[in-house]
Amino acid sequence: MTEIPTTLAGRVLIIAGSDSGGGAGIQADIKAVSALGGYAATAIAALTAQNTQGVFGILDIPPAFIRQQIDLVLDDIGADAIKTGMLSRPEAIGEVVAALKDRSPRIPLVVDPVMVAKGGRKLLDDAAHDALIHHLLPMATILTPNLPEAEALTGRTISGVEDMIAAGRSLVDMGARSVLVKGGHLPGPRLVDVLVGPEGVRTFEGDRIATSSTHGTGCTLASAIATGIAQGLTLGDAVDRARRYVALAIRTAPGLGGGHGPLNHIHTVRPFR
Repeated sequence: MTEIPTTLAGRVLIIAGSDSGGGAGIQADIKAVSALGGYAATAIAALTAQNTQGVFGILDIPPAFIRQQIDLVLDDIGADAIKTGMLSRPEAIGEVVAALKDRSPRIPLVVDPVMVAKGGRKLLDDAAHDALIHHLLPMATILTPNLPEAEALTGRTISGVEDMIAAGRSLVDMGARSVLVKGGHLPGPRLVDVLVGPEGVRTFEGDRIATSSTHGTGCTLASAIATGIAQGLTLGDAVDRARRYVALAIRTAPGLGGGHGPLNHIHTVRPFR
């Protein structure tokens, strides 16, 4: 079982979109942070109408209201780490960047560059893509792209671990302090993720799990990393614990829906008595 703190520790502010199906986005983020013993607060940047079979509608939240949510949480509750997820419009990214620069420039920031939904729908327009690269990415304590996202951000083709390392280094050169390039899209029985940062290169390996219950894995992993950082873990240890947490959440997934099903986010939580 993944170890969790015995008391509530680590405040994580999540700035992302809502998933009506509960498997990804804000819903997955809250579950992951809570399961690992942290406290989750949110600033909702978009509403989505989706289930395990795809995203069928997106309603963007006015940027000024996103900013208001961020300001009010930081004013009253504070944060030990901040995580961003789906930010589909450049205006939203601009408001988030301005808020973070004004209010929390020293709080560690986990940036999950959510660009395409599991079902294939594009979640980031071209202007937002540019805003992400030029304004949000340079603020990241750690950036967590999957392979298609890393290719889109760097313009590189990634076909193996060495390419992942090269892409990670390119993203560090673009301003991110550290980058976790996730290798789930590569073929083979072993899954390799690569962490590139000030301390060099570290690889994480695990067995690939044959399942369709993978909806929200990226959101969940990034929020689990943010929780570890908020609780004082080193970056490497935060990534290691987050990967183990997600792997068990996949292995014990409930098998819901007819498409890419959700994870079992609360597998670490003891039954209520």
